[in-house]
Amino acid sequence: MITIIAEAGVNHNGDIEIAKKLIDVAVEAKVNYVKFQTFKTESAISKNAPKANYQKENAGSEESQFDMIKKLELDVKTHIELIDYCNKKQIKFLSTAFDLDSIDTLKSLGITLWKIPSGEITNLPYLRKIGRQKQKVIMSTGMANLCEIEEALKVLETSGTPRENITVLHCNTEYPTPMEDVNLNTMNTIKNAFKVKIGYSDHTLGIEIPTAAAALGATVIEKHFTLDKTMEGPDHKASLEPSELKAMVFAIRNIETAMGNGIKKTSPSEEKNKVIARKSIVAASNIKKDDIFDENNITVKRPGNGISPMKWDNVIGRKANRNFNQDELINWEDLS
Repeated sequence: MITIIAEAGVNHNGDIEIAKKLIDVAVEAKVNYVKFQTFKTESAISKNAPKANYQKENAGSEESQFDMIKKLELDVKTHIELIDYCNKKQIKFLSTAFDLDSIDTLKSLGITLWKIPSGEITNLPYLRKIGRQKQKVIMSTGMANLCEIEEALKVLETSGTPRENITVLHCNTEYPTPMEDVNLNTMNTIKNAFKVKIGYSDHTLGIEIPTAAAALGATVIEKHFTLDKTMEGPDHKASLEPSELKAMVFAIRNIETAMGNGIKKTSPSEEKNKVIARKSIVAASNIKKDDIFDENNITVKRPGNGISPMKWDNVIGRKANRNFNQDELINWEDLS
């Protein structure tokens, strides 16, 4: 089954009640995980760090990135409350650590699946610490090239996490991602290059691309969601609203079911239509007993419950054992 991660991220705007409503939406959409972000602003962001253009557009340019992110920070007590709420609602809690201290925080809270964000793929100390956990890892690769992905995988492996425990997500770190920059086929380029499980972390508008990723073999799909795209904050506009999240999950599950096992055979639902849609050998005109079947007195018509037209050559030249009316099915016992 494809693992679907609903990325709440920082769309709680620092309000635990909004965070709980986001969890409720994720439950309603029937995703596998609801994911937040864990960071100590002082450990993750310099006070001199500029905002990205999308952050300026969506959250204003007056305050610094540091000040914007500081307001979205969740303390340990809030994490515990959200984890308890997820347990109560029977949905899996996940969070991305953005600094070394936050890895320790999540470890202390019992996290055993680690999500590496795109921005940390070139962070050697961070990768080593994640690798030393020797647990399952999902790694996003926005902004990265194949060489950087290879280097990150080597760090994780040499630190103790085997490659079979790592899922690599193709990703584009622009919010929203233009369609011409999605390059979805890269997902399977990564799979073939590194022999890893693959997935897709989506920042496009809408649900078409994650649905396509499911058809292309993604084992994990991650998508940002929000209560309302018009809310203030950096990530709301590039996120799905509740009805869209449900529609995405529904579409992915349909695609997943439709992909099947790859064995070409008659399906149970179409078995009954064979006799309707296929054809049989029938009399093209009235045929008398002892006449020889030839190209002129037999033809092919529906239904398909007689001799298959693929046996045409086995009927030509045989003798009729009885009289036939036009359009009457010819069966093997009618031949001599």
